[in-house]
Amino acid sequence: MFRFKQFSVRQEQCPMKVGTDGVLLGAWAEVRPTDRRILDIGTATGLIALMMAQRAPEARITGIDLIDVAEARANADASAWGDRLHFEQCAVQEFVADEPFDLILSNPPFFVDSLTCPDAGRTTARHAVTLPYDDLCAAAVRLLAPDGRFALILPASETERWLATCRDRLRLVRRTDVRTTPRRAPKRVLLECVHAAAAAPDRPLCDELVIGTGEHECYTPAYRALTGDFYLKF
Repeated sequence: MFRFKQFSVRQEQCPMKVGTDGVLLGAWAEVRPTDRRILDIGTATGLIALMMAQRAPEARITGIDLIDVAEARANADASAWGDRLHFEQCAVQEFVADEPFDLILSNPPFFVDSLTCPDAGRTTARHAVTLPYDDLCAAAVRLLAPDGRFALILPASETERWLATCRDRLRLVRRTDVRTTPRRAPKRVLLECVHAAAAAPDRPLCDELVIGTGEHECYTPAYRALTGDFYLKF
């Protein structure tokens, strides 16, 4: 079990465990006071959905995944926000919502050209086989409210592929390149997109986040500030 300040996550059954990527996305994504409907695509253990429930006390959060969502449901029921969290085992390509979402998040399967894993569950979670970028983009366009935002995290090497896929459909408005230490190249990229026709600045807001100082178990003030509402160690 992984314990956070306000909730815990069991992960015995889920092929993808709690990791830095999910915590980064859940802490970084902009949550507005007016957000009432939030969707987590590829919810796995329900981590990001739980983070959204903590951050958006007025919102109802839906998590969907191809894998069994029973563990995510159990994690939600053990939290203080179980009545605002709904989970559905469903491919996003087939998911139908009665209303659009103010905010959609995804820590998607992102390995495109690499060898797949012998474990079928991990392949589903990590490789863009069942959820190609084009399908993910199309789902965001279909499910997002006119003024909604879509936030996701990708490897730095996949960023241009994603942006090319989204051209004329989604527009980048915010980007944070993530370095593990000051001397290392960015490993992950956090991206926030809106509908291509939505009102937004001409250029995206771009910045950088460094997680560690380079010394063992030493984290930067910026990373501590971003994730401090969640990690017990901060």
